[in-house]
Amino acid sequence: MKIYVAHSREYDYKNELYKPILESKLYKKIEFILPHLLDKVFNSKEVINDSDLFIAEVSYPAIGLGIEIGRAEAANKKILFIHKDTAKVTSSLKYIKADTLIYSNDKDLIDKIDRYITENFMIKN
Repeated sequence: MKIYVAHSREYDYKNELYKPILESKLYKKIEFILPHLLDKVFNSKEVINDSDLFIAEVSYPAIGLGIEIGRAEAANKKILFIHKDTAKVTSSLKYIKADTLIYSNDKDLIDKIDRYITENFMIKN
């Protein structure tokens, strides 16, 4: 399974998003594409098309993130929005067919993503 993780550049995504994923048991069994860790330039449209799930961290709005969400929707990808329980999320997301998970901390984030993947993709721990 391949998961593309999209997000804004306007926050500490390396510590708040990438670190919990990289340190989780999920990272050992699933291929996560964390775009700002890649050493090479890549075409996000192609990578999104090749992914099984598109996760968008939407706590922080951004134009580039919106473009990638649109690409995932156009490619008929399963989309999962995640955001902090304290975030005020843009209302425009309601027009996108996606599931949403709200999390309170790193552990909650990983637990909810793990449960979501297990329930929707039949991947067991």
